[in-house]
Amino acid sequence: MTDFFKQRNEKLGQKVVEALQKRHFEAYFCKSKEDALKQALELIPHNHTISWGGSMSISEIGLTSALKSNNYNIIDRDSAKNPEEKKELTRNALFADTFLLSANAISEDGQLVNIDGTGNRIAALAFGPSNVIVIAGMNKVVKTLDDAVERARTIAAPVNMQRIASMIERKTPCAINGSCANCTSEDSICSHIIITRLCSPKNRIKVILVGENLGY
Repeated sequence: MTDFFKQRNEKLGQKVVEALQKRHFEAYFCKSKEDALKQALELIPHNHTISWGGSMSISEIGLTSALKSNNYNIIDRDSAKNPEEKKELTRNALFADTFLLSANAISEDGQLVNIDGTGNRIAALAFGPSNVIVIAGMNKVVKTLDDAVERARTIAAPVNMQRIASMIERKTPCAINGSCANCTSEDSICSHIIITRLCSPKNRIKVILVGENLGY
């Protein structure tokens, strides 16, 4: 990434942080993945039970690896031995003290947009865990709320479907040709779309913007 992109990301990132804070989020801008990892760990009490939704971003900054290697009490659905155990761990994650996720898009005026298949990520974002941490690269930031919804539906979801389809057969239009068709397929991962326009109670949701590209 060139210095000019870094300069732009830092200036825009600070603007978005201020917008998030006006909407009662606790928000931070970190220039690098390393800074973001340090900031995230500072926001997680060591006595908390921690879980997360499907997110490339939290893995890319090394957060899940750090939690596993430092004896945190985690609920990791990927450790399940079978589908039923995975389903139970996913439910239990809603009762975690700290929940980690990314955002599919963030508008410049500080609104989060997330799209989900089963709804486990957005359920924990909206209610349940007392401490929610959102890790998002500056590639997730777009101009308006309409742009954020469009990004979630036409960029994040189709790319995530390519990832899922590489492991499990999926027959959605975006799995086949990469383009959102506003489908109602049984395989769709676009069952729920949530706009988080305010954080309530104040500071429950912490947003860490990272001056690099992360996730999809």
